[in-house]
Amino acid sequence: MVRITEDLIRCRAEHNNCEIFSLEEVSLHQQDIERIEHLDKWCRDLKILYLQNNLIPKIENVRRLKKLEYLNLALNNIEEIENLEGCESLKKLDLTVNFVGRLSSVESLKHNVHLRELYLVGNPCTEFQGYRQYVLACLPQLQWLDGTAVGRAERIRALQDLDDLRRRVLQQETEYLEKREKQKKKEQIKATVSNPEDLDHEDLGTNFSDEAKENRNQDSNAESEYLPEQDQNLALNSYSEEQEREFWEKPCAFTPESRLEAHHYLEEKKRAKERQRALKGKVKDPRTLVTAEGKVLNVNEAKLDFNLTDDEDNNCVLLDLHVYRHLDTSLLDVDVQPTYVRVTVKGKVFQLVLPAEVKPDSSTAQRSQTTGYLLLTMPKAYGEIKVKKAVLKTSHVKKSNKNQEEKPNELAVTFSSVRFELDGSAGDIRYAIVPELSVPSPSQQVGAHGLAKVMTGCKRLEVDPSKTCTVDLANIVPKENYTAHGPLRFSWGLQACGAKEKPVSEEFVDDPEVPPLI
Repeated sequence: MVRITEDLIRCRAEHNNCEIFSLEEVSLHQQDIERIEHLDKWCRDLKILYLQNNLIPKIENVRRLKKLEYLNLALNNIEEIENLEGCESLKKLDLTVNFVGRLSSVESLKHNVHLRELYLVGNPCTEFQGYRQYVLACLPQLQWLDGTAVGRAERIRALQDLDDLRRRVLQQETEYLEKREKQKKKEQIKATVSNPEDLDHEDLGTNFSDEAKENRNQDSNAESEYLPEQDQNLALNSYSEEQEREFWEKPCAFTPESRLEAHHYLEEKKRAKERQRALKGKVKDPRTLVTAEGKVLNVNEAKLDFNLTDDEDNNCVLLDLHVYRHLDTSLLDVDVQPTYVRVTVKGKVFQLVLPAEVKPDSSTAQRSQTTGYLLLTMPKAYGEIKVKKAVLKTSHVKKSNKNQEEKPNELAVTFSSVRFELDGSAGDIRYAIVPELSVPSPSQQVGAHGLAKVMTGCKRLEVDPSKTCTVDLANIVPKENYTAHGPLRFSWGLQACGAKEKPVSEEFVDDPEVPPLI
């Protein structure tokens, strides 16, 4: 039996920050509730209450809900309309597909002066002759009945024939109540005669005779003598399907008892499946990851693709595991051991034996943000990292082009060669630019037609400072040769760079009023 608890109401009050005292709307449908309780004490401000598709047999404990405007009790086991006088603001009442057979109980809604809509579709009382006219005559405040608007002329005719309608309705109601009492007695006799056993994985039926149960037990025992386990399970499943088909196809009256019986049958069937599932889970042997001899096995329960690479250059082992792209990283558990690696992906184990012993403490795990793949880098416990060394090569010194014009004291440097002239003879030195290597200086003894080797060590090109033509910006105006008048003259000659000073013209007149040119 499911009861209305504080936790249940708070779970249904998420839209109100789980506060139940100020709650104005709550939905408790499809909860298998069998009784209305606590709502009039905890939720006094309720305006809308959904209780459809439950097992409620009686309307109760709603008198204090003064602000209640809409009450939905469809698909329940209610047989009488009662205890709604205190719901002063009630505007809409839905009792669709219940078991209301006492139509005279509709008169209790006279006190609900704001009631505008009433739904009684699917109740036994709707089959009474003069049902609609009687309800309209008893409830003059109604505007809609079973989804149909109430007209003024229809209401006037119903009020005129109220006495006759009440007499006919009471007569039909008495006949229905007598029939209902017989149904209750029949259900009680059926419940006392047939004592249904608890269902398990071998029995999913509850309402069968003792003879049928004995025949079933005898047949199952006889079959178990020669049928293997799989055949026995197949036979039991087929037999349970036959029982279920017989239960649902068996004709019965639509009563609250039959509805409860169907509900209990489904609940027992659900519990039987849970017990069967739990039994299978206990019988299932756990997967072996390490044998009794200590041998680690390769396991791939998740059936994931992977790539295992032995990186000799970096002296490590790389495992690229193709994990699901949208899988949350919290569902991954990585365990690196010296000889194997184990990755648990959403409860499924992936285990792989490594080709070499690794260092678990130095291992790292990275996951790609685009593909979701998991990359494990595991350094090896033994071995050395191989360093790539540069290979030194020799090259011939070529002769310069004879037709090329010779220019003394000129130094040309390129990315891969150094051009130099020494004692009138020109030549090129080719070298390789590698780490910790430098360009050899021309001061080394290299012949014009000989071989030049690249020298190790940190050495730079040496250039004679007197050969440079760069202007010294710090001493652009020497102090010793500075004069108040006349053009500036540099202390160092520009002839070293190939520039010649032009002679002063004879017609030049030095005017002291003209400032010097800078």
